[in-house]
Amino acid sequence: MSHIDQEIFLFINGFHNAFFDIIMFWVSKTVTWIPLWLYFIYLIIRKYKKISWIIIVALIASVGVSDFVSVHLFKNVFERLRPCYNPEISSIVHIVKDHCGGKYGFVSSHSANMFSIATFIFLLFKKDFPKYILLVIVWSGLIAYSRVYLGVHYPGDIIGGAILGSLVSVVFYLFIKRFIPHYKTL
Repeated sequence: MSHIDQEIFLFINGFHNAFFDIIMFWVSKTVTWIPLWLYFIYLIIRKYKKISWIIIVALIASVGVSDFVSVHLFKNVFERLRPCYNPEISSIVHIVKDHCGGKYGFVSSHSANMFSIATFIFLLFKKDFPKYILLVIVWSGLIAYSRVYLGVHYPGDIIGGAILGSLVSVVFYLFIKRFIPHYKTL
């Protein structure tokens, strides 16, 4: 399985050029997406009014838990080297702006965090704002792809992070749906 993951990584990472290096670098930057996150918060406040603060806190907690678990229960336990640190392939890995990140990459915290947000937003707005669902899917997928493109994660790291972040946000969503006032509006 690891060999297949490495081959897929090398295939994706091998398609690079100066233009997309810049694009993918900025796609992967957290600060790039602050306007989108603020828009999501605006939609939450607009739709849920008095209970919106509970939902926003749950969303932030979901991301915090995803991030914590991805580092402390996965990266620090499995200690799978990022592709850019893997001595077998590091010489052929294309990295952008000499940035590789921490030594270990399984699971991707970027992926866990972004899919935590994406899944939570999907669950909140799937009925009322179906047009945003495609936006959320494309957004989280693009960030996931950028991490492989930039040479800092294997596809398996991304998939693991996506599953982790999605599961954590489902738990938080189900919790608030069950326990907050007016939960039937969720």
